[in-house]
Amino acid sequence: MDSDLTYGEYLRLGELLGLQRPRSRPEHHDELLFIVMHQTCELWFEVVRHELSAVSSHLEADEARPAFKAVARVKSILHSLTDQWAVLATLTPADYAGFRSALATSSGFQSYQYRAIELALGAKDRSVVERAGTDPLARSMLADGLARPSLYDQFLRWLARRGHRVPADVLGRDVTESWTFTPSLLPVLRVLYERTDAHWVEYECCEELVDLEDSFRLWRFRHLQTVERIIGTKPGTGGSDGVGYLRSAVDRRFFPELFAIRAELG
Repeated sequence: MDSDLTYGEYLRLGELLGLQRPRSRPEHHDELLFIVMHQTCELWFEVVRHELSAVSSHLEADEARPAFKAVARVKSILHSLTDQWAVLATLTPADYAGFRSALATSSGFQSYQYRAIELALGAKDRSVVERAGTDPLARSMLADGLARPSLYDQFLRWLARRGHRVPADVLGRDVTESWTFTPSLLPVLRVLYERTDAHWVEYECCEELVDLEDSFRLWRFRHLQTVERIIGTKPGTGGSDGVGYLRSAVDRRFFPELFAIRAELG
């Protein structure tokens, strides 16, 4: 153990605090906020990816309780990220216009960590690897995420190992394909929701995933609101669709059967 290690050295603060480099000239006061907000998101995305990987590994190893703990941590991070949009919402249209040109062709839509999180949750898209360009880290991360079973795939395999009749075509599906609504899963989920006394752990896992998706959708919705407040409906930087894309993303589900089953109960 290094007895002389300081707090600043452990966190490498000298490097960390040197990474905020506004590009506007003359430097615009509000650009620092914009940079820190997005750098902070990326740091938390790294932890979310780490925890989602742990959830999948725990389910694969039939370790439900540690999986639930990791999901709870991801939910807390997403809640924190959702609240963080309130800080960026203090940026007025005039404030943003003062440095927007400094972003050039860069855009939050290019966040490969965000895309990796979507892949981990089941929104597979082969094109994201090509869109990563020549960045070796981005390409490696996204290619790995595309090839791996999603968290939902691992959940359904776990259910099958616990004796539930998950259809064979679901268990053997191509995990590089994006998940689509599968009606044949509803009878499986109905058993879990109507016999919670006999299947409490499975039922709890279902509800953990519902909570996770709710948290993610709230983060997306707050993102939409913040962007709409700052730039309205005009396109985002880098040629992105801005609010239009964000609005469509809010209604996209990762675990659609867990929501559909609610209409089948009672």
